[in-house]
Amino acid sequence: MKKPLRPAEATAAAAAVVTVVLWASAFVSIRSAGAAYSPGALALGRLASGALTLGVFCLLRREGLPPRSAWRGIAISGALWFGFYMVVLNWGEQQVDAGTAALVVNIGPILIALLGSRLLGDAMPPRLLAGMAVSFAGAVTVGLSMSGEGGSSVLGVVLCLLAAVAYAGGVVAQKPALGRASALQVTTFGCLIGAVLCLPFAGQLVEQAADAPVSATLNMVYLGVFPTALAFTTWAYALARTTASRMGATTYAVPALVVLMSWLALGEVPGLLTLAGGVLCLAGVAVSRSRPRAKAEAEAERATATAPDPEPEQVP
Repeated sequence: MKKPLRPAEATAAAAAVVTVVLWASAFVSIRSAGAAYSPGALALGRLASGALTLGVFCLLRREGLPPRSAWRGIAISGALWFGFYMVVLNWGEQQVDAGTAALVVNIGPILIALLGSRLLGDAMPPRLLAGMAVSFAGAVTVGLSMSGEGGSSVLGVVLCLLAAVAYAGGVVAQKPALGRASALQVTTFGCLIGAVLCLPFAGQLVEQAADAPVSATLNMVYLGVFPTALAFTTWAYALARTTASRMGATTYAVPALVVLMSWLALGEVPGLLTLAGGVLCLAGVAVSRSRPRAKAEAEAERATATAPDPEPEQVP
């Protein structure tokens, strides 16, 4: 009999699902906002909206400043993931088609697993490796099936590769900080650092906002409030309760959800090859997050053995 998830595990799993769904929706919104905003201006507008939203929640919850020991990880993840990643990814997606971008960026989870094993001591069990292999095959399938919708360039591939490296480095740097500060603190100040680093694009943002259609600006604000403020917080919450490698593998579900959302929101009917790739992505995530039955049963037995005996019923 399969052991039910404990409340903390169930909450972390739900947080990971929220993250993946919102990050997938970001691809649809970036397509609209990116037509009116340059990569740096879009990144700054997104980060400013996210930092403002997160700041309000920090004040309401009276979170205060993170402890000094957490600042190194927050600063590195803020610079790499919130700042550099968002600019180069926006730029890269202007140079290559969506399929190529998705394929290159999905190197990120593999880099996270390698860095996590090397720097954080994350275990790499066979199921995690097998799941990542299946998901990566699915991402390649989705990427190849969607390629040809736009031009490709060496510059675009390099930019997307840099985005994947920055994403992996940011996640690995963020993990230790979550052991010293709350998920909200780590996300808020990481987002704020990214916004500060993008301030050189402020002139572009102001100039382009004056001419941009309302829909593009609303999509930029949406990117800041939901895929950034909310999704990065739920990501940090889940990451604090599992390994970086396992969380990285979870993001392989994003390409499958992007296909579904593009189908529903944009009317882009996916082909059979794209659907097959999406199924492989989801199957790989399921494998990577599963646990051997023997291990689950052993954990259940240990939990039962250590549980306190119930008090005898009092007979009136």
